[in-house]
Amino acid sequence: MRLDAVDPELRRAVARMPRLPLRRTWGRRLVHALVVRHGPGEPVEGVDVRVLDEGRGMRVYTPAGGGSGAALLWVHGGGYVIGDVVQDNAFCSATARDLGIVVVSTNYRLAPEHPFPAALDDVSAAWRWLQESAGSLGIDRMRVAVGGASAGAGLAACLAQRVYDAGGVQPVAQWLFAPMLDDRTAARRELDGVRHRVWHSRANRAGWDAYLGTGPGGPKTPDHAVASRRADLSGLPAAWIGVGDIDLFADECRTYADRLRDAGVDCAFDLVPGAPHGFETWAPDTRIARALLTRGRAWLGARVTGSASTAPGEA
Repeated sequence: MRLDAVDPELRRAVARMPRLPLRRTWGRRLVHALVVRHGPGEPVEGVDVRVLDEGRGMRVYTPAGGGSGAALLWVHGGGYVIGDVVQDNAFCSATARDLGIVVVSTNYRLAPEHPFPAALDDVSAAWRWLQESAGSLGIDRMRVAVGGASAGAGLAACLAQRVYDAGGVQPVAQWLFAPMLDDRTAARRELDGVRHRVWHSRANRAGWDAYLGTGPGGPKTPDHAVASRRADLSGLPAAWIGVGDIDLFADECRTYADRLRDAGVDCAFDLVPGAPHGFETWAPDTRIARALLTRGRAWLGARVTGSASTAPGEA
Protein backbone atom coordinates (compact mmCIF):
# COMPACT_ATOMS: atom_id res chain seq x y z
CA MET A 1 0.00 0.00 0.00
CA ARG A 2 1.46 3.31 -1.10
CA LEU A 3 2.44 5.80 1.58
CA ASP A 4 0.36 8.49 -0.10
CA ALA A 5 -2.77 6.52 0.84
CA VAL A 6 -2.01 7.40 4.49
CA ASP A 7 -3.38 10.62 5.96
CA PRO A 8 -0.64 13.30 5.72
CA GLU A 9 -0.59 13.75 9.51
CA LEU A 10 0.40 10.11 9.96
CA ARG A 11 2.83 9.49 7.11
CA ARG A 12 6.10 10.33 8.85
CA ALA A 13 5.35 8.13 11.85
CA VAL A 14 4.15 5.27 9.63
CA ALA A 15 7.25 5.41 7.44
CA ARG A 16 9.50 4.95 10.49
CA MET A 17 7.69 1.96 11.97
CA PRO A 18 9.76 -1.26 12.07
CA ARG A 19 8.41 -4.71 11.34
CA LEU A 20 7.63 -6.68 14.49
CA PRO A 21 9.40 -10.08 14.88
CA LEU A 22 6.31 -11.79 16.28
CA ARG A 23 7.14 -15.36 15.30
CA ARG A 24 10.29 -15.38 17.43
CA THR A 25 10.14 -15.75 21.22
CA TRP A 26 13.01 -13.29 21.64
CA GLY A 27 11.20 -10.82 19.39
CA ARG A 28 8.00 -10.94 21.42
CA ARG A 29 9.96 -10.57 24.65
CA LEU A 30 11.86 -7.59 23.26
CA VAL A 31 8.66 -5.85 22.17
CA HIS A 32 7.09 -6.54 25.57
CA ALA A 33 10.10 -5.07 27.38
CA LEU A 34 9.98 -1.95 25.21
CA VAL A 35 6.26 -1.52 25.84
CA VAL A 36 6.69 -1.80 29.61
CA ARG A 37 9.66 0.56 29.63
CA HIS A 38 8.46 3.22 27.20
CA GLY A 39 4.73 2.71 26.76
CA PRO A 40 2.96 3.73 29.97
CA GLY A 41 2.64 7.46 29.40
CA GLU A 42 1.72 9.78 32.22
CA PRO A 43 -1.85 9.56 33.52
CA VAL A 44 -3.82 12.78 33.20
CA GLU A 45 -4.40 14.94 36.25
CA GLY A 46 -7.55 14.45 38.26
CA VAL A 47 -7.54 10.66 38.05
CA ASP A 48 -6.43 8.23 40.75
CA VAL A 49 -4.56 5.20 39.38
CA ARG A 50 -4.50 2.09 41.52
CA VAL A 51 -2.38 -0.93 40.54
CA LEU A 52 -3.87 -4.08 42.00
CA ASP A 53 -1.37 -6.29 43.82
CA GLU A 54 -3.48 -9.43 43.73
CA GLY A 55 -1.80 -11.04 40.72
CA ARG A 56 -4.56 -10.00 38.35
CA GLY A 57 -2.51 -7.50 36.35
CA MET A 58 -5.17 -4.79 36.50
CA ARG A 59 -5.20 -1.02 36.89
CA VAL A 60 -8.17 0.95 38.20
CA TYR A 61 -8.61 4.55 37.05
CA THR A 62 -11.01 6.56 39.18
CA PRO A 63 -11.88 10.19 38.35
CA ALA A 64 -11.90 12.83 41.04
CA GLY A 65 -15.09 12.61 43.04
CA GLY A 66 -15.55 8.92 42.27
CA GLY A 67 -17.32 9.25 38.94
CA SER A 68 -20.89 8.90 37.75
CA GLY A 69 -21.39 5.26 38.73
CA ALA A 70 -20.59 3.89 35.27
CA ALA A 71 -17.51 1.87 34.34
CA LEU A 72 -15.53 0.45 31.44
CA LEU A 73 -13.57 -2.81 31.37
CA TRP A 74 -10.72 -2.14 28.92
CA VAL A 75 -8.53 -4.77 27.18
CA HIS A 76 -5.20 -3.85 25.56
CA GLY A 77 -4.17 -4.83 22.05
CA GLY A 78 -1.17 -6.69 20.67
CA GLY A 79 -2.29 -9.37 18.22
CA TYR A 80 -2.88 -11.84 21.08
CA VAL A 81 0.91 -12.25 21.38
CA ILE A 82 2.32 -8.97 22.75
CA GLY A 83 1.18 -5.97 24.80
CA ASP A 84 0.70 -5.02 28.41
CA VAL A 85 -1.78 -3.11 30.54
CA VAL A 86 0.71 -0.26 30.96
CA GLN A 87 0.56 0.74 27.30
CA ASP A 88 -2.89 2.32 27.70
CA ASN A 89 -2.14 4.27 30.88
CA ALA A 90 -2.68 7.69 29.31
CA PHE A 91 -5.67 6.55 27.24
CA CYS A 92 -7.51 4.95 30.15
CA SER A 93 -6.92 7.83 32.52
CA ALA A 94 -8.12 10.35 29.91
CA THR A 95 -11.23 8.27 29.27
CA ALA A 96 -11.96 8.10 33.01
CA ARG A 97 -11.55 11.87 33.35
CA ASP A 98 -13.45 12.90 30.22
CA LEU A 99 -16.44 10.62 30.83
CA GLY A 100 -16.42 10.65 34.63
CA ILE A 101 -16.35 6.85 34.80
CA VAL A 102 -14.20 4.20 36.46
CA VAL A 103 -11.96 2.38 33.99
CA VAL A 104 -10.53 -1.04 34.82
CA SER A 105 -7.75 -2.10 32.46
CA THR A 106 -6.68 -5.73 32.52
CA ASN A 107 -3.80 -7.90 31.40
CA TYR A 108 -4.23 -11.42 30.06
CA ARG A 109 -1.99 -14.35 29.25
CA LEU A 110 -0.42 -14.18 25.81
CA ALA A 111 -0.10 -16.72 23.03
CA PRO A 112 1.56 -18.88 21.84
CA GLU A 113 2.63 -19.87 25.36
CA HIS A 114 -1.01 -19.56 26.43
CA PRO A 115 -3.39 -20.22 23.51
CA PHE A 116 -7.18 -19.96 23.59
CA PRO A 117 -9.04 -19.94 25.93
CA ALA A 118 -6.41 -18.51 28.33
CA ALA A 119 -6.77 -14.86 27.32
CA LEU A 120 -10.57 -14.96 27.27
CA ASP A 121 -10.62 -16.76 30.62
CA ASP A 122 -8.49 -13.97 32.09
CA VAL A 123 -10.68 -11.23 30.66
CA SER A 124 -13.77 -13.07 31.91
CA ALA A 125 -12.21 -13.22 35.37
CA ALA A 126 -11.66 -9.46 35.22
CA TRP A 127 -15.32 -8.97 34.30
CA ARG A 128 -16.42 -11.08 37.27
CA TRP A 129 -14.04 -9.21 39.60
CA LEU A 130 -15.41 -5.87 38.42
CA GLN A 131 -18.99 -7.02 38.96
CA GLU A 132 -18.20 -8.41 42.41
CA SER A 133 -16.30 -5.23 43.34
CA ALA A 134 -18.99 -2.84 42.10
CA GLY A 135 -19.91 -1.71 45.61
CA SER A 136 -16.36 -0.86 46.66
CA LEU A 137 -15.69 0.83 43.31
CA GLY A 138 -18.83 2.94 43.56
CA ILE A 139 -20.29 1.71 40.28
CA ASP A 140 -23.63 0.39 39.07
CA ARG A 141 -23.26 -3.20 37.81
CA MET A 142 -25.83 -2.46 35.09
CA ARG A 143 -23.77 0.40 33.66
CA VAL A 144 -20.52 -1.34 32.76
CA ALA A 145 -19.24 -1.38 29.18
CA VAL A 146 -16.51 -3.57 27.68
CA GLY A 147 -13.97 -2.31 25.21
CA GLY A 148 -10.52 -2.66 23.78
CA ALA A 149 -8.17 -2.09 20.88
CA SER A 150 -7.20 -4.56 18.15
CA ALA A 151 -6.86 -8.03 19.73
CA GLY A 152 -8.17 -6.54 22.96
CA ALA A 153 -11.27 -5.38 21.12
CA GLY A 154 -11.64 -8.86 19.68
CA LEU A 155 -11.47 -10.26 23.20
CA ALA A 156 -14.03 -7.70 24.38
CA ALA A 157 -16.40 -8.79 21.59
CA CYS A 158 -15.90 -12.45 22.51
CA LEU A 159 -16.43 -11.60 26.18
CA ALA A 160 -19.76 -9.99 25.32
CA GLN A 161 -20.78 -13.20 23.56
CA ARG A 162 -19.67 -15.43 26.44
CA VAL A 163 -21.43 -13.28 29.05
CA TYR A 164 -24.61 -13.27 26.95
CA ASP A 165 -24.59 -17.07 26.73
CA ALA A 166 -23.95 -17.38 30.48
CA GLY A 167 -26.79 -15.04 31.39
CA GLY A 168 -26.86 -12.62 34.30
CA VAL A 169 -25.79 -8.98 34.21
CA GLN A 170 -24.82 -7.93 30.69
CA PRO A 171 -22.43 -5.22 29.45
CA VAL A 172 -24.28 -2.04 28.55
CA ALA A 173 -22.10 -1.53 25.45
CA GLN A 174 -19.15 -2.73 23.38
CA TRP A 175 -16.53 -0.08 22.54
CA LEU A 176 -14.24 -1.52 19.87
CA PHE A 177 -11.23 0.16 18.26
CA ALA A 178 -10.06 -1.68 15.11
CA PRO A 179 -11.16 -5.03 16.52
CA MET A 180 -9.41 -8.25 15.47
CA LEU A 181 -12.58 -10.18 14.77
CA ASP A 182 -12.08 -12.79 12.06
CA ASP A 183 -9.31 -15.37 11.61
CA ARG A 184 -10.45 -15.95 8.04
CA THR A 185 -8.86 -12.65 7.02
CA ALA A 186 -5.48 -14.15 7.98
CA ALA A 187 -6.14 -17.11 5.69
CA ARG A 188 -6.48 -14.88 2.63
CA ARG A 189 -3.05 -15.30 1.03
CA GLU A 190 -3.78 -12.66 -1.59
CA LEU A 191 -3.56 -10.06 1.18
CA ASP A 192 0.14 -10.89 1.65
CA GLY A 193 0.84 -8.79 -1.43
CA VAL A 194 -0.86 -5.72 0.04
CA ARG A 195 1.44 -3.69 2.25
CA HIS A 196 -0.95 -2.81 5.03
CA ARG A 197 0.79 -0.36 7.32
CA VAL A 198 1.51 -1.16 11.00
CA TRP A 199 -0.29 -4.54 11.01
CA HIS A 200 -0.07 -6.64 7.85
CA SER A 201 -1.33 -10.00 6.69
CA ARG A 202 1.68 -12.07 7.77
CA ALA A 203 1.64 -10.59 11.27
CA ASN A 204 -2.09 -11.24 11.42
CA ARG A 205 -1.55 -14.87 10.46
CA ALA A 206 1.12 -15.24 13.13
CA GLY A 207 -1.20 -13.81 15.78
CA TRP A 208 -4.16 -16.00 14.93
CA ASP A 209 -2.01 -19.11 14.52
CA ALA A 210 -0.51 -18.54 17.98
CA TYR A 211 -3.88 -17.84 19.59
CA LEU A 212 -5.86 -20.67 18.02
CA GLY A 213 -2.99 -23.16 18.07
CA THR A 214 -3.71 -24.05 14.45
CA GLY A 215 -3.76 -22.41 11.07
CA PRO A 216 -6.42 -19.69 10.80
CA GLY A 217 -9.40 -20.01 8.48
CA GLY A 218 -10.27 -23.61 9.24
CA PRO A 219 -13.82 -24.96 8.92
CA LYS A 220 -14.59 -24.56 12.64
CA THR A 221 -13.30 -22.69 15.67
CA PRO A 222 -14.16 -23.18 19.37
CA ASP A 223 -17.11 -21.23 20.73
CA HIS A 224 -16.17 -17.67 21.73
CA ALA A 225 -12.68 -17.93 20.17
CA VAL A 226 -13.41 -15.76 17.12
CA ALA A 227 -16.12 -13.13 17.37
CA SER A 228 -17.06 -13.17 13.68
CA ARG A 229 -17.56 -16.95 13.64
CA ARG A 230 -20.67 -16.68 15.82
CA ALA A 231 -23.73 -17.42 13.71
CA ASP A 232 -26.33 -15.51 15.73
CA LEU A 233 -25.42 -12.01 16.94
CA SER A 234 -28.87 -11.10 18.23
CA GLY A 235 -29.19 -9.98 21.83
CA LEU A 236 -25.65 -8.62 22.12
CA PRO A 237 -24.97 -5.16 23.61
CA ALA A 238 -24.95 -2.01 21.50
CA ALA A 239 -21.61 -1.57 19.76
CA TRP A 240 -19.34 1.15 18.43
CA ILE A 241 -16.66 0.07 15.96
CA GLY A 242 -14.00 2.55 14.85
CA VAL A 243 -11.40 1.62 12.23
CA GLY A 244 -9.33 3.18 9.47
CA ASP A 245 -10.28 2.55 5.87
CA ILE A 246 -6.75 1.31 5.01
CA ASP A 247 -6.55 -0.95 8.06
CA LEU A 248 -6.26 -4.67 7.31
CA PHE A 249 -9.32 -5.15 9.53
CA ALA A 250 -11.56 -2.62 7.74
CA ASP A 251 -13.55 -5.20 5.77
CA GLU A 252 -14.09 -7.61 8.65
CA CYS A 253 -15.11 -4.71 10.91
CA ARG A 254 -17.63 -3.44 8.36
CA THR A 255 -19.03 -6.93 7.89
CA TYR A 256 -19.39 -7.46 11.65
CA ALA A 257 -21.11 -4.08 12.04
CA ASP A 258 -23.54 -4.96 9.25
CA ARG A 259 -24.28 -8.35 10.80
CA LEU A 260 -24.91 -6.77 14.21
CA ARG A 261 -27.39 -4.35 12.67
CA ASP A 262 -29.08 -7.14 10.70
CA ALA A 263 -29.46 -9.01 14.02
CA GLY A 264 -31.18 -5.99 15.57
CA VAL A 265 -28.18 -4.75 17.57
CA ASP A 266 -27.61 -0.99 17.68
CA CYS A 267 -24.18 -0.52 16.06
CA ALA A 268 -22.29 2.65 15.09
CA PHE A 269 -19.56 2.15 12.49
CA ASP A 270 -16.94 4.90 12.27
CA LEU A 271 -14.67 4.51 9.21
CA VAL A 272 -11.72 6.92 9.16
CA PRO A 273 -10.19 7.80 5.76
CA GLY A 274 -6.43 7.37 5.40
CA ALA A 275 -5.97 5.77 8.82
CA PRO A 276 -3.78 2.69 9.36
CA HIS A 277 -4.14 0.24 12.22
CA GLY A 278 -4.09 1.63 15.75
CA PHE A 279 -3.36 5.22 14.72
CA GLU A 280 -5.23 6.62 17.73
CA THR A 281 -2.78 4.85 20.06
CA TRP A 282 0.56 5.72 18.42
CA ALA A 283 -0.47 9.20 17.17
CA PRO A 284 -3.02 10.34 19.79
CA ASP A 285 -2.18 14.04 19.48
CA THR A 286 -2.97 14.31 15.78
CA ARG A 287 -6.15 15.96 14.54
CA ILE A 288 -7.43 12.74 12.99
CA ALA A 289 -6.91 10.73 16.20
CA ARG A 290 -8.39 13.39 18.48
CA ALA A 291 -11.47 13.54 16.27
CA LEU A 292 -12.01 9.77 16.43
CA LEU A 293 -11.51 9.70 20.20
CA THR A 294 -13.96 12.57 20.64
CA ARG A 295 -16.62 10.76 18.62
CA GLY A 296 -15.96 7.43 20.30
CA ARG A 297 -16.05 8.84 23.81
CA ALA A 298 -19.25 10.77 23.04
CA TRP A 299 -20.89 7.52 21.93
CA LEU A 300 -19.70 5.61 25.01
CA GLY A 301 -20.70 8.40 27.36
CA ALA A 302 -24.23 8.39 25.96
CA ARG A 303 -24.54 4.61 26.42
CA VAL A 304 -23.29 4.40 30.00
CA THR A 305 -25.40 7.37 31.11
CA GLY A 306 -28.54 6.00 29.46
CA SER A 307 -28.94 8.99 27.13
CA ALA A 308 -28.14 7.11 23.93
CA SER A 309 -30.24 8.65 21.23
CA THR A 310 -27.75 9.85 18.66
CA ALA A 311 -24.05 10.32 19.32
CA PRO A 312 -21.42 11.82 16.99
CA GLY A 313 -19.92 9.39 14.49
CA GLU A 314 -22.96 7.12 14.19
CA ALA A 315 -23.57 5.83 10.71
